[in-house]
Amino acid sequence: MRLLRLFHSTTTSNPMKYLIVGLGNIGAEYQGTRHNIGFTILDALAEASNIVFTTGRYGAVAEMRLKNQQLVLLKPSTYMNLSGEAVRYWMIKEKIELDHLLVIVDDIALPFGQIRIRPKGADGGHNGLKSINEKLGSQQWARLRFGVGNDFPPGAQVDYVLGYPSPEELAELPARAKVAIDAIKAFCLSGVTFAMNNYNNK
Repeated sequence: MRLLRLFHSTTTSNPMKYLIVGLGNIGAEYQGTRHNIGFTILDALAEASNIVFTTGRYGAVAEMRLKNQQLVLLKPSTYMNLSGEAVRYWMIKEKIELDHLLVIVDDIALPFGQIRIRPKGADGGHNGLKSINEKLGSQQWARLRFGVGNDFPPGAQVDYVLGYPSPEELAELPARAKVAIDAIKAFCLSGVTFAMNNYNNK
């Protein structure tokens, strides 16, 4: 619990504030790829909420109100493998506890558009989650996995996740992104258990 020791030694947390992180890689060559689905979901949330991202330290940041909650949206600019640097910085800066962190990430183990929320867990081989676990010194934080499918031959995983959704998947994406956005809001308003029970595999 390295982050929590540092956190409690310097400040008091804000129980009404959440950090919502979408994982991805910066750069035009990665925009819209499967691996950047976290960025895509946060862009959809920002558009639906009429807010815009601005450049901040370690990433693009936007803030929004959700009833009595304040959401800080973060798209790290550190590249996927160093995502933990950005998450740790913004958690400390915004005085946010681990149980108010939600990370959106791509998952090849799920069919396209299916979501699965978990309150904690290992990285499952995902470099972004691995970096966050390492920098926070804990796996006790929520993640929303957004399925990108696994229609690739052996040895082609990297090319697949760095590739683009099919035309059929792109047609489904707005509706599936809306489900993910609803799940994010449920997490902030009603907690991770409620979000899991109502949105997992939906």
